[in-house]
Amino acid sequence: MSAPRSEARERRRAGVGLVAVVLGTLALVVMLVALIVARATTSDPNTTESREPVAAPSADLGSIEPGVLELVTRPMPVLPPQAVRPQPLSTGSAGPPITLPPTRPVRGGWIPGGVPGTARGALAQLAALDEAALRGADPDLYARGFTELSEPGAPGATETGLHSLLRSLRTSAGMPPTGPVPGMLADFQPTHGQIKGIAEGGRLVVACVLGQFSVDHRGQTVTAGIGDCQALRWNGHRWRIAAMPLAAPAPSAWPGSEDAVSVGYRELREG
Repeated sequence: MSAPRSEARERRRAGVGLVAVVLGTLALVVMLVALIVARATTSDPNTTESREPVAAPSADLGSIEPGVLELVTRPMPVLPPQAVRPQPLSTGSAGPPITLPPTRPVRGGWIPGGVPGTARGALAQLAALDEAALRGADPDLYARGFTELSEPGAPGATETGLHSLLRSLRTSAGMPPTGPVPGMLADFQPTHGQIKGIAEGGRLVVACVLGQFSVDHRGQTVTAGIGDCQALRWNGHRWRIAAMPLAAPAPSAWPGSEDAVSVGYRELREG
């Protein structure tokens, strides 16, 4: 009778040990964000050889107006790695809240849309993409959403910092590279944003969102603030990831913190 009880105790110990390892590794999301942002910031924005097209050859840099290319690739402010950790909220602000137009389901698509061809519409579209595609912390799920929203010739999803973050998170935690993980929930809640710039007569917008990325494993949660900037182009019906180099990486900070305010993030509200 003692053998079965001993085996049960060993299984319980192994289970507790696995949870501790997973949670400890998930805590590294803070450092992973910083490393990925640093890697992207130091990359050459004019390098196109490694870009994998979505449905057509990547955009020829020579066909992009210099002013547009400068807007898209101009570095954003850099924050210290610890800025992504939970911290007190600031009493100040970078400006009044940004009211976003509501999104709605799109026929034949997974990512919500239906927003107008305005800068705030572009920001709402990016927020909808990240909220839907980061659910589950699955690189394949993120790639599916990013690709669905990309115009032909846009950068591949695997080039983005968020895709790298999800891959690194799963690899470091010893999780399956894709698919659901038993006992784990992950989501992204966009709370702040900013418009970096507008070009092409309002048809191109570089939008940035900031939100809380949370990973919960059996009731224990690790949370960090993550930012994302993308260049989006209006095609007359919908905002899509533009066929040009990736936008410079967004600053990542705890939403509403002094760091977030200092780099221009404003509260997002639903219209």
